[in-house]
Amino acid sequence: MVERKNKTARLRISRGMPGGERCYDTFELPYEDGMSVLDALRWIRANLDSTLAIRYSCINANACKTCMALVNGEVEYTCIAKLTPNLITVEPLPKRPLIRDLVTDSVPEDEKV
Repeated sequence: MVERKNKTARLRISRGMPGGERCYDTFELPYEDGMSVLDALRWIRANLDSTLAIRYSCINANACKTCMALVNGEVEYTCIAKLTPNLITVEPLPKRPLIRDLVTDSVPEDEKV
């Protein structure tokens, strides 16, 4: 009989509001090969912290580009970025106005009313 170890992943997520102190929360979650960073963020919000603010629409609206964030310092679509058992840091996009946690304002200035 082969003993199977439970794998875990850890995400270090930037949290906060505009103009406030930023902090990082680290979460440990079950890991399976093939998971994306978005899968992990959704699992965290559903199982560990319902206050985590993230944005995505690909799963429900067949739209794309709303889940972008910095993943280990690189701009990535979190739905494509592969989760690994190593510590992964996720932060909001740096050149967009922050709304909360990982959510940034994606509406161009000339389209705001």
